[in-house]
Amino acid sequence: MTPELRELLEELYLRYDNLDFIEADPISIPHSFTSPLDREVSGLLAATIAWGNRKAIVKSANRMMDYLDRRPYEFVMGASEGELASLGSYVHRTFNGTDLECFVRALRRMCQRRGSLGEWFQSEYEASGDMKVVLARFREEFFDFPHPVRSEKHISSIAKGAACKRLNMYLRWMVREDKHGVDFGLWRRIPASALYLPLDLHSGNISRQLGLLERRQNDWKAVEEVMTHLREADPLDPVKYDYALFGVGINGAMK
Repeated sequence: MTPELRELLEELYLRYDNLDFIEADPISIPHSFTSPLDREVSGLLAATIAWGNRKAIVKSANRMMDYLDRRPYEFVMGASEGELASLGSYVHRTFNGTDLECFVRALRRMCQRRGSLGEWFQSEYEASGDMKVVLARFREEFFDFPHPVRSEKHISSIAKGAACKRLNMYLRWMVREDKHGVDFGLWRRIPASALYLPLDLHSGNISRQLGLLERRQNDWKAVEEVMTHLREADPLDPVKYDYALFGVGINGAMK
């Protein structure tokens, strides 16, 4: 990587890695809670529906939190069958009430096994030392109970070569300790260097413009290609450039 490109990435990182930019971003959902457990649960659910227009995502995610009585972790762990049935009227694009109930049940099982999502992810990373393995294991265990097959489409499969954008975004939120107050840094037993870019249409297009990516598809191979360059720019915290690439992608201003 040239010094000029590294300097540009740093400038863009400083421009977009701030609380003003996230106001209309799905990360604002976990930011609305103070409890780490609520942030973990609300963050996973908000990330799950994070495709399409950002304002619509935030609006739908806030409505989802209303369905969970604004107590996401407590609801996940203690909702009665009647309360779970009340989720049936929720809908965000192709994610509906059936999916939400499935996700609540899956989250309950995982938290019952390990105590929290954070403990699950950190323990799995410590066991493998590889976030690719963790991503595969998460999807496997998440759906390891009788569930609607339709709900499986809402967690990407790295085994099938998916970029896993939403899970990687969620992991960035929880793992990175951000000095500007954007990401939370809750899971300290996973190093930021282990994370992968939440590659999407916007960050993919800008990565190609900058020469960070040649592959045309936004799949897992593309994620790995981009990461080889971002790790050159910052080996300890390569995904800090996510907001830089995404921000330029939606605003269309490199300078």
